Amino acid sequence: MSESPAGAVPTAANACTSVHQTVIEDMVRWLERAVIGLNLCPFAKAVHVKEQIHYVVSDATDARGLIEDLQRELEALAEASPERRDTTLLMAPGCMEDFLDFNDFLGLADDLVEAMDLGGILQVASFHPRFQFADTAVDDVGNATNRAPYPTLHLLREESIDRAVEAFPEAEAIFEKNIEMLEELGAEGWAALDVGPRCPVAHGAAGGGA
Repeated sequence: MSESPAGAVPTAANACTSVHQTVIEDMVRWLERAVIGLNLCPFAKAVHVKEQIHYVVSDATDARGLIEDLQRELEALAEASPERRDTTLLMAPGCMEDFLDFNDFLGLADDLVEAMDLGGILQVASFHPRFQFADTAVDDVGNATNRAPYPTLHLLREESIDRAVEAFPEAEAIFEKNIEMLEELGAEGWAALDVGPRCPVAHGAAGGGA
C-alpha cells in the first residue's frame, strides 16, 4: 500500500489510491490462492504469470457510473495488444453489493458489447462476493466457484477463449469438478484460504441498484 510522507496531510486522492491498491491486492490474492491454487480455472495461471491481466478499480457508486467504466475498458482491451493485455478485471467495490442487482446489470453489459460492435470479439463474464446458484442455500460452499472479493466484471477475448477450449476440450467438465472440489474442501477450508475483501468501501457500500 502507498504511504504518505511523514507529516503529510492525507488527501482524498491518497485515500482513493490506497483503496484501489487494497482492492487489487485482494483480487491478486484471491486469484493466486483460490482460482490458481485450487485450479478452479486451468487457463488463469498462464495469463497471470505473463502479467497479461489488467486490473481496474471502478469508483462508480451506481449502475450508470459502472457502465461508463465498462465501456472505457472494453474499448481499451479491444485496442490493446493481446500479448500485453489478454484480459481485464474491472472491480466495483462501491456499488452492486446486491447480487440480484448485479445479475440484472450483466444484461446491460451484454447489450453494451453488442452496441459497440464487439460481439464475437469480446465478452463479459462476472464474479460476485454473494453469488448464488439457483436452488442452493446462501452458505452452500459450491457458490464460491463464482465468488470474488468484490463485484467484478471479467472482460475476455473470444480468441483466447477459443484457444483455451482447444487446449482443454473437456472444458464443460470444469464446473462439475470445481463443485466437487469445494464440497470436499468445505466451508472451513475455503475460509482458511483468507480470500475475502479488506476494503472498507465494500463493507459500507449501499445497495447497487440501477
